[in-house]
Amino acid sequence: MDFSSLVLMEKDKETGFITKELGSFQVSEGALYVKKLFVSNEVVNLYFDTNKDVEEWEYSAIYDVFNYDAFIKEEFEIEDSLDEYNPTFLVKFKYVDDYEFMKERITRCVELIEEAMENAFKDIEGKEDDYN
Repeated sequence: MDFSSLVLMEKDKETGFITKELGSFQVSEGALYVKKLFVSNEVVNLYFDTNKDVEEWEYSAIYDVFNYDAFIKEEFEIEDSLDEYNPTFLVKFKYVDDYEFMKERITRCVELIEEAMENAFKDIEGKEDDYN
């Protein structure tokens, strides 16, 4: 699937309803991992997951090997979102009303996601016995 862009929407913090579009950003294939993208209270919230169903052992293994530091180094906040079927993460960063700045931040975040997810799957290859 060719991915062309992500749309950043503003979400009302009280009602949870989408209020307006803040921009559309051309991104790489890493956007296939992105599940939700919105701004609430001047903070960008970007949820992503594995983009495929994982086996039970893979769930724990992915969290164990995931490279959180790569996001922290780039000044993104990242946390686990444990209420989903597949490993899911939430990245947060400040919204700035500057299209080019936001494009750079979203593009960089998507690159990190793609790299981190590909590496996580490589790192857990052949380790099923360690998690059963």
